[in-house]
Amino acid sequence: MEIDPATLTEARRYGLLIGAIVPRPIAVVGTVDRAGRSNLAPFSFFNGISSEPFLVMFCPANREDGGEKDTLANAKSEAEGGTGCFSIGLATERTVRRVVACSERLPHGESEFALSGLTPAACVRIRAPRFAESPVTFECETVEVKRFAPGVPDGGNLIIGRVVYLHVDDGVLDERARIDPARLEAVGRMGGASYCTTRDRLEIPRGRAALGG
Repeated sequence: MEIDPATLTEARRYGLLIGAIVPRPIAVVGTVDRAGRSNLAPFSFFNGISSEPFLVMFCPANREDGGEKDTLANAKSEAEGGTGCFSIGLATERTVRRVVACSERLPHGESEFALSGLTPAACVRIRAPRFAESPVTFECETVEVKRFAPGVPDGGNLIIGRVVYLHVDDGVLDERARIDPARLEAVGRMGGASYCTTRDRLEIPRGRAALGG
């Protein structure tokens, strides 16, 4: 099949993206508005960008009416009316159902923490909350927000954050203080309502050596 993306609906393009780009890590993003109301939401368009500077990114879409979701409204700069910060925790086998529950569309100001049973915890360097059950949390200051389709329903946005503090559970570290994937028990997002674990892993050397023999 050959496809010209110009002939596709937004929903079909989205389906191809989430079906083909798998598995995707899940960012569980904590934010707070200027009135002190917290928000917690999962996003699977998420990744690290750079270790120098220490940057991560995630991509919240617009609401169906074209407006900003609470996460974007909260995380944007103070000059734009946000608080300019956010935390990113990780979905694990122990928490994934409660994390996915945070995608429920609640009225503004209602707490995803209360809905999901995840535990709110204070961050060290930023105003936004984190959830205590995450084995790793990145505290981030917002560096840049890119709006690719302002006001358009389901339009894409990119939020880049600089990591200013880290929380890492000692229980997920090996004897060399590296994160052990078996202990982390991360869960990835597939297409539709499908998720995957990271129990099956391959050890492959880099470069030419990967070809073996």
